[in-house]
Amino acid sequence: MQQSFVATRRFFDDRNFPKGFTRSGRFTLAEGNLLEKHGIAMQELEQGSRQPVNDEEKRFLDVCKGEAEAASQYEKVWVKYKQRVGEKRKFHTVFGKKRIADGSDDFSFADSSDAD
Repeated sequence: MQQSFVATRRFFDDRNFPKGFTRSGRFTLAEGNLLEKHGIAMQELEQGSRQPVNDEEKRFLDVCKGEAEAASQYEKVWVKYKQRVGEKRKFHTVFGKKRIADGSDDFSFADSSDAD
């Protein structure tokens, strides 16, 4: 039987995880390493550019299609990856949502010519 999820190169998603999977705070160290090592194979299987070589990979495709519940570590981490990519990240700022409508300012700037 052939080994599952063999990849010829490492998997990175610089657009969604520019610091890497393990440093993103969204995956455990083991999950991040699994994605890096086998993510290309999982992505190619899901996209159809690679054919499954064994029952484990066929089941993985069933999970990707939503026909089976994730059970293996590969299935679980890929489902988690797809969820993390799909969800919107909250963006926090120091500014509030309230805007000043009338344009008046509660502060004034000191004119540099006034300073001695």
